Amino acid sequence: MTVGNRALYIVVCGGGYPAGDLPAFVEQARGTDWDVRVVATPASLKFIDAPLLGELTGHAVRSEYVLVEDDDEERPIPDAVVVAPATFNTVNKFATGISDTLALSLLNETIGSGIPIIISLPPNPTHARHPAFLTNIATLRSWGVEVIFDYEGIVLEDVPDIEAWKAMFPWQQTFDALEATKKL
Repeated sequence: MTVGNRALYIVVCGGGYPAGDLPAFVEQARGTDWDVRVVATPASLKFIDAPLLGELTGHAVRSEYVLVEDDDEERPIPDAVVVAPATFNTVNKFATGISDTLALSLLNETIGSGIPIIISLPPNPTHARHPAFLTNIATLRSWGVEVIFDYEGIVLEDVPDIEAWKAMFPWQQTFDALEATKKL
C-alpha cells in the first residue's frame, strides 16, 4: 500500500488531543504523494488510533525498537520528518541529544543529515515562559529545524473547551512547511 516516492516519517508525541487529528494530516500528506510512516512516543499511544494510522499508511505504527531478525519491513531514509504534535518533553530531550525512545533516536540520527525536520507544538503560553524550553527551541532552530510554535495572544484559561484548543493546533502551517520541502 505504499503511496508516493518521497518518504515522510511523522513522530507523534503525547501532545494530548491534537494527536487524535493525525489521521487527517496523514491523509493530506498521502494525497500529495508522500509515503508516510508513523513513529509514536510511548506517551502518545493513548491519544492515537494506531491501527487506523497503520491502515492509512500501509505501515505499522512503531513505538519501540525491534530486533532485526523479527523485522522485515523496509524503512527508506526519510525525505522529511515531521514531529506533530510535539511536546515540551520531546523538544527539550531532542535539543539535549537524549535518545531514550525510538522517536528521539530517529530525530537525533536525522539532525546532522540535512533531511528537513519540522516540529509543530500546540500553542501554550506557559511553556513559552520556561527559559530552558525557549533556549532549546532556539537551539533547534539554529540547527536548521523548523519549529512551529505560536503562542502570542493565547491565554489557555480563555479557551472555552478542548475542541477549541484542538482547533488551534497548526496542522495547515505544518503541511505547508512539509510541502515546501519538496522544493529543496
